[in-house]
Amino acid sequence: MAQFKVWARWRPVRSGESEGEIIRRSGQDDRNQQLQISIGACPHDKAISSRERSWKSGFSFDGVIEPNERNNIVYNRLVAPIIPDVLRGRCCNFFAYGHSGSGKTHTMIGYDFENGTEFGLCLAAARQLIICLDEINASDTTYKFGIGLQVYELRKNSAFDLLNNRNECFVREGSDRRVYIRGETGILEDGKVRVRPIETKACWSFKQLQNELQEGLKHRKTVTSTIHNQSSRTHAVIEMEIITTELVYSRDSIVERQSELVPVGKYATDVYIEEQLRGIIQTDDGKHIPNPDYTVNQQRIDAAEVKKAEFESRVQEAEEREANVFASTACVHQCIGGRIVFVDLAGAEFLSGLVGPALKQSPQEKQEGRQINTDLLASKEVIRAKSLAKSRIPYRSSPLTMVLRQHFEASNDAQSSIILTVSPEAHQYAATMNTLKYGDLVGLANKHRR
Repeated sequence: MAQFKVWARWRPVRSGESEGEIIRRSGQDDRNQQLQISIGACPHDKAISSRERSWKSGFSFDGVIEPNERNNIVYNRLVAPIIPDVLRGRCCNFFAYGHSGSGKTHTMIGYDFENGTEFGLCLAAARQLIICLDEINASDTTYKFGIGLQVYELRKNSAFDLLNNRNECFVREGSDRRVYIRGETGILEDGKVRVRPIETKACWSFKQLQNELQEGLKHRKTVTSTIHNQSSRTHAVIEMEIITTELVYSRDSIVERQSELVPVGKYATDVYIEEQLRGIIQTDDGKHIPNPDYTVNQQRIDAAEVKKAEFESRVQEAEEREANVFASTACVHQCIGGRIVFVDLAGAEFLSGLVGPALKQSPQEKQEGRQINTDLLASKEVIRAKSLAKSRIPYRSSPLTMVLRQHFEASNDAQSSIILTVSPEAHQYAATMNTLKYGDLVGLANKHRR
């Protein structure tokens, strides 16, 4: 069963924050396993009622990251221990939750792309994975292992492919109950119709992956908020999967065969509809009856269906080839398909209700805030439902949880974490308290599984 660890990360006090700090402390339970966090407002803070001046969690946290601990320390504590799981072909997920300005993006992605100690968790993980894969490549030249990188952001009901010029994609659930992110339909040569999946960049070196990630993140949408001038109003998802050259080729072949099938399948449908319509006429009183002057050309319909079945079999063959490539590689190197996912959730300040001057929001900002609230609540409920082993997991509650469904389900036998980034500034006491409450609910659900 999936286990979610819950961490709280306090960011340092910034210069210019002179309104005092939140009173905070933590303590371990009797078995020195889980932590309890308690906070209190500054005594002189009149904006907070006496009832809200203190709050205490249950023993629901796995650790606290202090303000003086840099990103490399965070990585060594949280992510480095699960890299062996990824190299065994498992999927691990990391979420950053908190209000704008609390340090989510700094933790997950980082702003200094040249300083190794300040790499975000995703870049630090990529560097370690590449080192491990280089060792495998050196010992066995039969396969060439690398990392398949996907970077996209979710806003409302759309996904934006950051590795493909922020191309808008759409979240759809297929008949197989899997969720797909697809771009716009394009007409190719020879009448092929291609609906491109979200872009995957095959990276064979750390420098290549770093460059691809930097270029992709330039397309991420940020706005100026009441907190800072780079507030993220979207959820950014960074996926890294261990791949081989053969796996990349086989997956490209599936897309190619699908692009050939689409026009053939459409033609078969058009022929069937055309023949059926010709075989029916409408009487003066509005009734539909068989057309006595036309016989449905069943041979034409059957011929179109045979052609469609031929192209469907080509798609199936390509899918089977991809499955065989995966399976044959896994027999030798179990790392194939190992995946690590980093989710930088949108800032939650509209949810938390910051203490201080009223937020002046435009109608669009209010709408965005409501959608963000829905996504954040849905992600919490999914995590809690999985931790409590409930029979129904509410994945369909939001586009965010629909997209992450495959990662949640793939991580059943691995460990994942949610990192609560919180501010020590007294002015943001309410936002910090609500963030910790969010983590407390997740952590208490996990506690029942331990």
